[in-house]
Amino acid sequence: MSISQSLLEQSIQINIQQALQEDVGEGDITALLTPEDEQATATIISREDMVLAGQPWVNALIQAYDANVQVTWLKNDGDHVEANQTFLTLAGSARSLLTIERPALNFIQTLSAVATKTADYVKQLDGLKTQLLDTRKTLPGLRIAQKYAVSVGGGKNHRLGLFDAFLIKENHIMAAGGIQQAIAKARLIAPNKPVEVEVENWDELEQALEAHADIVMLDNFSQQQRIDAVQYVAGRCKLEASGNITIENLREIASSGVDYISMGVLTKDVKAIDLSMRFNA
Repeated sequence: MSISQSLLEQSIQINIQQALQEDVGEGDITALLTPEDEQATATIISREDMVLAGQPWVNALIQAYDANVQVTWLKNDGDHVEANQTFLTLAGSARSLLTIERPALNFIQTLSAVATKTADYVKQLDGLKTQLLDTRKTLPGLRIAQKYAVSVGGGKNHRLGLFDAFLIKENHIMAAGGIQQAIAKARLIAPNKPVEVEVENWDELEQALEAHADIVMLDNFSQQQRIDAVQYVAGRCKLEASGNITIENLREIASSGVDYISMGVLTKDVKAIDLSMRFNA
């Protein structure tokens, strides 16, 4: 799936308004210690190597709070930033720079962490056809932002939510009366939406193929079972591997020939990048 421009812009506005409300609220009382007319310049650096992500959020945040602040990006989203390298400079009201520092850095440190981790995982797939997908295991309120960061890091987006594709799992199958019944009903509900089915054994794989699923997720299959499934399916549908996948076994699993590997770790286990903003003398 891909994020539409309209959905991206809508999500950015929601995110920055929430960030300003929770951090600034009725006003930054500490910034009032600085004279109202004082101007300043500031540099933002990363304390560690990273892949930059989050520019649209920072730009929108500054535009919303103080459009007179001058923003100069020395790196673009997707660029590698080395430790202790300056990637952004700001100039304008000292009060404004002090106020926007934390929400701006929060967006960059979180989204760059996702992009950096994704890029590390994608490297494991060099030369293979398998694409790395994210999941819906995202931080509350940052679904689109994190999926944007995954794409910046070289990964691909799985469905954005519950609205743009079917993912039929065990409980759906039980409620619908079986795999074939579930897929048939999905085709009636939304004929143009992709239909994916999660299967746990060979019999369920057979049922999904007979019902013409677009994608079959092989949940916790062994490596040999994945290899056998790829050969047996022979392109009749796309195959996705999921479950108990780590960066250590990622390439081995991809070598089975599956089309996709989905990993929640890209977005749910995020260690923020260490950033720093300093006023220039």
